[in-house]
Amino acid sequence: MISSEAKILIVEDESIVAKDILSKLSDLGYDFVTIASTGNEALKKVYLDKPDLLLMDIMLSRGNYDGIETVQEILDKMDLPVIYLTAYADESTLLRSKPTRPYGYLLKPFQTKELQIAIEIALNKHGLDKKRKRERRNMSAILHGVKDLIKNSSEEAGV
Repeated sequence: MISSEAKILIVEDESIVAKDILSKLSDLGYDFVTIASTGNEALKKVYLDKPDLLLMDIMLSRGNYDGIETVQEILDKMDLPVIYLTAYADESTLLRSKPTRPYGYLLKPFQTKELQIAIEIALNKHGLDKKRKRERRNMSAILHGVKDLIKNSSEEAGV
């Protein structure tokens, strides 16, 4: 997939900020971008739209979930790269975000180039991670097949 064809979901509760990010993404050539303003709305859009990348504000002020809780809920069901967007650089927020294995962490306000770099790296790394997982599954299947073959051969030989 060409990265500009990636489907991106922005989860941001401040509409001015969300529209600014949307404008930056549009300027960078990303055409498949949607916006959610709450964690619940993000969950619905993730399952319906199946985005390739999630840009998640950590401190969502509306709804039942903050950004980290929303990401955890999503990751429990699907594999999706996440870049956190936040104005908070405190240690406790960073520590809370770590278990969700984000692919990036951008401090607001950020420049368009920083956003582009974070997206490109996240999409590339996630693609490599998916390929590596697929190769591991294939190798495991091959090893199980060899193990079964050896077991069956041993049984047939009366060993």
